[in-house]
Amino acid sequence: MNQKGEKVVIQEPRWKHWAIWGVFLAGIFLFNAANAQEKLKKLVEEREILHREWQESESQKTGIFGNRTKRDLIATQEWMSRIIQKDNQIMAELEMLKDIETTTISHEKEDYKFIAQKQQNDIGILKRALAEKELEVEKAKADGLTNEWAAFLLFLTTLVFGYLYFKARKIHNDQPVG
Repeated sequence: MNQKGEKVVIQEPRWKHWAIWGVFLAGIFLFNAANAQEKLKKLVEEREILHREWQESESQKTGIFGNRTKRDLIATQEWMSRIIQKDNQIMAELEMLKDIETTTISHEKEDYKFIAQKQQNDIGILKRALAEKELEVEKAKADGLTNEWAAFLLFLTTLVFGYLYFKARKIHNDQPVG
């Protein structure tokens, strides 16, 4: 309750709710990013295996006099095709990671922008409240000075009237009777 007896309701700032939602969404994006990174790591490992198998097929020479046959060349080409497909999958995964990070950054940017705007509004409110309080203090000082001057004038008037009263009495007492 305030000084006037009214019930005061304290409301949490709205930016806190937005910040909580922002952190929640960032957590989801980070979880997705972690899964995507694991998938990317797995794809790179699979590509390394394909590369080793391609190197093995490259070294195979089943033809006469140790030459490579058409079948050897086709097998090598198939391994290269698999490696290219795996590279395409890796590129797609990298693109998805980039999109997730871009989205996360844009959401964080919006959250920070909202928080900054809210804080600017709060600063404006506080500045106005401070200006009002300064006006109240100046008014109180002015009232205090007015009261001081009134008290001083009252004191001065009392001194003057007291002096005149005692002077008049002295003149009255000094006159001979009769």
